Amino acid sequence: MGKNPDVVIIGGGLAGLASAIHLSREGLKVVLLEKNDYPKHKVCGEYISNEILPYLKWLGADVAVLNPSQITQFEFTTQKGKRAQTQLPLGGFGISRYILDHFLFENAIKNGCIIINENVTDVSFENDVFTVKTSEKILSAKIVLGAYGKRSNIDQQLSRKFITKKSPWLAVKGHYYGNFDSNLVALHNFHGGYCGVSTVENNIINICYLADYETFKNYKNIEDYQKAVLYKNKNLKDIFENSTPLFDKPLTISQISFDKKLPVENHILMIGDTAGLIHPMCGNGMAMAIHSAKIASELITEFYNGNIVSRDALERKYATEWKKQFRKRLLFGRILAKVLTYKNFTQLITSIAASVPSLLSTIIKQTHGNPVSIN
Repeated sequence: MGKNPDVVIIGGGLAGLASAIHLSREGLKVVLLEKNDYPKHKVCGEYISNEILPYLKWLGADVAVLNPSQITQFEFTTQKGKRAQTQLPLGGFGISRYILDHFLFENAIKNGCIIINENVTDVSFENDVFTVKTSEKILSAKIVLGAYGKRSNIDQQLSRKFITKKSPWLAVKGHYYGNFDSNLVALHNFHGGYCGVSTVENNIINICYLADYETFKNYKNIEDYQKAVLYKNKNLKDIFENSTPLFDKPLTISQISFDKKLPVENHILMIGDTAGLIHPMCGNGMAMAIHSAKIASELITEFYNGNIVSRDALERKYATEWKKQFRKRLLFGRILAKVLTYKNFTQLITSIAASVPSLLSTIIKQTHGNPVSIN
């Protein structure tokens, strides 16, 4: 592989790939380690706020060529049928992770990034240098970015606090053919969870829901659970009964934790879900992941240019900027998710929002940012 890279990125999701493109564009030697091949479906809501479009265009990864759905409206319904709808403040677009991740992967390769499909087995830091081990290779680098997602064996190695706690959440996702307003992203509440519905490219419907495991485990399989629990929201019942699944079976992921995480652990700069996971009901995790990649990449570039003079300064600047951009959003998301577990309050707030759409728009703004500025 020649000389050691300037940066090793662990994980090739949205944050990892965006960083790989950005840093490679700046002339740094980047190696990205990803255990899976591309393309690959992932459990994800697949809605992205338009706030991230300026940055994607700057990266040379204009998603317009992928023909995503254009989403302008948001709808929320309760299990009892209360409905509120508003226009999204910035709007967004729908694109599958199968298409988007592969698109960013191709752009990273085009920019000179080396991508290796191997699982990371160990990361250590000594004498101001990282050593990253896979089953086949040992890499050394000055900087390591953690972009490996919601949870990993690396979290256990680092003794991160959240990894020791059992999480009550699991997520289920599938693609469907059917009739659904391509301009709409909908969030449907049900007992023990909520379900997001929107379209991606080619008018495919993405249905992704977060479920309480204590309720879920009472049923033999996903289909029985959906019919017994999700179908009590008539909007979800109509969508499922009038749609044709495209997957042989839905994708699932368990042990999803929304506990606080630190943006820097053992000198690794954490980005995307590795740094903090917002509740899916807020619909902004994908944009936040890409934005965090921008923040880290700009600071790493300054570090290598000599404008940031020490590792300590780099870590402090990144932690400060990350918290400035995302801490309030994550906190509001946790509060909102907790509040919506109370049925009577959910009914009340939805009734008010149905009469005053600006209230729903105000709530949305608490978990979304402004269009990302390009220096």
